Amino acid sequence: MTMIELVKNTKIDFMGLKKYAFVFSALLLVLGLVGTVQIYRGQANLGIDLEGGTSIQLKFQKPFSMNEIRSLLAKAGHGEAALQEVSGENILMIKLGAHGSQVEKMVAGPVEKLLRESLPGNPFVVESVSEIGPAIGHKLRQDAALALLISALAIILYLAWRFEFKFGVAAAIATFHDVFVIVGIFWVLGIEMDLLFITALLTIGGYSLTDTVVVFDRVRENIRLRKMKTFSETINLSVNEVLSRTIITSLTTFLATVSLLAFGGIVLRDFALALTMGIAIGTYSSIFIASPVVALWRGEKMTDVKR
Repeated sequence: MTMIELVKNTKIDFMGLKKYAFVFSALLLVLGLVGTVQIYRGQANLGIDLEGGTSIQLKFQKPFSMNEIRSLLAKAGHGEAALQEVSGENILMIKLGAHGSQVEKMVAGPVEKLLRESLPGNPFVVESVSEIGPAIGHKLRQDAALALLISALAIILYLAWRFEFKFGVAAAIATFHDVFVIVGIFWVLGIEMDLLFITALLTIGGYSLTDTVVVFDRVRENIRLRKMKTFSETINLSVNEVLSRTIITSLTTFLATVSLLAFGGIVLRDFALALTMGIAIGTYSSIFIASPVVALWRGEKMTDVKR
């Protein structure tokens, strides 16, 4: 079958760039680890489902004043409320953190009543309400971390069976690299992290793994064909051979996530942003992280990889 090739017969020395890639990734990983610690400490922009509290989305008929609404909420004892406006759509999102028995008191109802009474000339409809207790939010954070750990273990076991243990560990390292980098970027930018964000992280891990397996498959094939004398040369050859496929796959997936980012609305915006960044980082890690880690661990001997 004839396939589209965007690039042909490339001879890029990817392994020669591994030192620069490791330094770059180390900086990103430090950022990600700091962000993870801050999330554990509660010093991050966590969504209602991970932190607990109340989230209300309102759609007004006319433009509204953020300062006026913030002042009304402050007078009602909700000075800590986080407000977010969707420009041009008259949509307001109100986030109230869980404090004590706040959730049990059903904050959404009193807030809605307050705004209706204080803004009679600008009616609104309640598009969504979410109220979650802090204990449930803590449990969901634990479950999310457990899901990531289980997925990493599954990756190691699968690739250890399909290739060998060293390949599985390298793929798991690359996957965690992608997850920590996205967490670090979201933490620095102050973007809200919720269960949809966790879903994006798991999706990114799956995408990165798929791309890594394609490279590893070609490495195994070229080892058996003995096209090169050293393992690093084999990796360079293999990555160059699948480079066109990698670019085409990444571009088509990238177009889908960018479309979702542009037209998916405010609910899916952060999810689509995480996926878009994850595609670029996952492609990078399969070339510059997973393969070099295997080479450093395995050495330069051209020993066969099991079927």
